[in-house]
Amino acid sequence: MSVTTPTPVRKTTSSRPARSSRRAGTAGLAAALLSPTLLVLLLVIGYPVVAALRLSFQVSSESIDPDTGFKVTATSYGADNYASVFSDDRLLRPWWNTTSFALASVTLEVLIGVAMALVMHRAFRGRALVRAAVLVPWAIPTAISGMLWKWIFNSQGVANEILGAQVLWSSDGFQAWLSVVIADTWKTAPFIGLLVLAGLQIIPGELYEAARVDGASAWRVFWRITLPLVRPALVVAVLFRLLDVLRMFDLPYVLVGPRKHSVETLSMIAFDEMTNLRFGTAAAYATVLFLYVAVVALAFVKLFGADLIGRGTRSET
Repeated sequence: MSVTTPTPVRKTTSSRPARSSRRAGTAGLAAALLSPTLLVLLLVIGYPVVAALRLSFQVSSESIDPDTGFKVTATSYGADNYASVFSDDRLLRPWWNTTSFALASVTLEVLIGVAMALVMHRAFRGRALVRAAVLVPWAIPTAISGMLWKWIFNSQGVANEILGAQVLWSSDGFQAWLSVVIADTWKTAPFIGLLVLAGLQIIPGELYEAARVDGASAWRVFWRITLPLVRPALVVAVLFRLLDVLRMFDLPYVLVGPRKHSVETLSMIAFDEMTNLRFGTAAAYATVLFLYVAVVALAFVKLFGADLIGRGTRSET
């Protein structure tokens, strides 16, 4: 009696090269579709950044030609503009104003925006009208918003009438800084509110029902369910607003005015240098602001884990 032993079946590996070729074909198609957009971004964003960086190292010196008697401008390249920027005490004040505006405005906008989102998320009569009304401050252009608040903070304006005092809001001082914070919070808190509202609408209602059955309080529900699930939308909203405030220019320029020490930002001082035809120094200030914004953005993403480019781990079978 003969015994036959079964031969092992070999697993084919032909699917792996096919999968790799499919993935390569998809990547090539994606690159072809994205190339026009990347080219436009390179021309619109990349070239100005490189040109400004090059201009920041350009040093111009003027002298009189002894032969002709005309003024001659000589151009050289070096780090003199950055040496002038960092050796001047004028940099510290705009940097602190920019940072303090970002910290104060974004903190107030987060608190007010989250409260607005929670109110708009509830079902009540006239909810659609409330959501539309919330959009009005955000839809108004910043320069127009600055003019409106300039009338409010006038010496004969509504703010002084309510306070019953004569506060010179447009003069240099803490009151000017506070007026910019109030105006910026009024305008952009709806932006955070709308993004948080979008995050609230994707939270399943069954979670809240289960929490109510378990007897959880409203604060515990907000802290344990609402806030963790709305965190991705809130982080993106805060990041966008933080980057926007760090390059603030038009609101303090229109509301308070130029060359006011208490509200002068890095963007304003770069603009002031440019209007005085000191283009190399202006480019140096702009480059410093660009690097500051980039560092803050990277630190924020690393600290709060904002997955802005959609990275994720997928297990391969």
